[in-house]
Amino acid sequence: MTTPKRTLKATHITMAHGAGGKAMRDLIEDVFVGSFDNSHLNALEDQARIDLAELQRDGNRIAFTTDGYVVDPIEFLGGNIGALAVNGTVNDLAVSGAIPKYLSCSMILEEGLEVAQLRRIVDSMRAAADAAGVAIVTGDTKVVPKGKGDKIFISTTGIGVIPEGIEISASRVKPGDKVIVNGWVGDHGAAILNARGDLALDVELHTDCQPLHELMQVMLKACPDLHAVRDASRGGVATVVNEFAETSGVAIRLYENAVPVRTEVRGVCEILGLDALYFANEGKLVAVVPAADADAVLAAMQAHPAGKEAAIIGEAYEGVAGRVVVQTGFGGERILDMLVGEQLPRIC
Repeated sequence: MTTPKRTLKATHITMAHGAGGKAMRDLIEDVFVGSFDNSHLNALEDQARIDLAELQRDGNRIAFTTDGYVVDPIEFLGGNIGALAVNGTVNDLAVSGAIPKYLSCSMILEEGLEVAQLRRIVDSMRAAADAAGVAIVTGDTKVVPKGKGDKIFISTTGIGVIPEGIEISASRVKPGDKVIVNGWVGDHGAAILNARGDLALDVELHTDCQPLHELMQVMLKACPDLHAVRDASRGGVATVVNEFAETSGVAIRLYENAVPVRTEVRGVCEILGLDALYFANEGKLVAVVPAADADAVLAAMQAHPAGKEAAIIGEAYEGVAGRVVVQTGFGGERILDMLVGEQLPRIC
């Protein structure tokens, strides 16, 4: 790790740390450059300069995505807003079949934020980036007056490279395709809800925040013709399958008893009258694969740490275009519509 040229001595963020002067330079060089530490960022230019030849070695198309993170609280069991920002953006790239490469990071800090807490968040971002094989190569920092923000908001943008021949799209779902999820559903939503302390539950609920790029490569090796894949973050599995059905003009049926949901998460849902299928996830994807390849993809996923609890939870069929139904444990069916309103605000 590069030794920072400057040292941040302040214990809390002040307006001066966003003013463009010495205090801001101390913050950037010590906290951000000192942790993220790569040649692109260390140059301290106004932009990262990427070698096109390097990108072209891995594919013939660029995947480009951006996202913002305003989760409350900013630290919770199993992660924090920093790890969430990195993994969330990595996963948005990964589900296209792309190999994630570079991230940018924009931070809005509230005056009064503890520098020690900021360091923990930045260090977790570095650890998450290292685990995903990406570099945080450029960024921006702003500070807003106390009471005008909520500790820290993070925006990340990611660039990845899609290898030639991979065509993953919500428009490719066909009748007969199988729907697979890579594990327990609803962990992140339940963890954030519990971390807020409103339920006073005597149970530990951990976020499922994790990168999915390696799992995606395993899945593509088992079936290069994956039809559709998305990460089930805000709006959960229900939103993803509704998007697939609507875009492809097919109907999708999920099997309630096949959806993997932890007992603790079921308990939270029962208390609040909510549905785990709508709960946010930060380490779960929903894949639609040709029926002939479903068992091979499932086996490959279950052999990977990020897919040990993977399960086939449904299928596409010729029915009312755009309709999603859930076959209940009692043998009946209910319509699973798009999420209406805000079930759990500031979940990511």
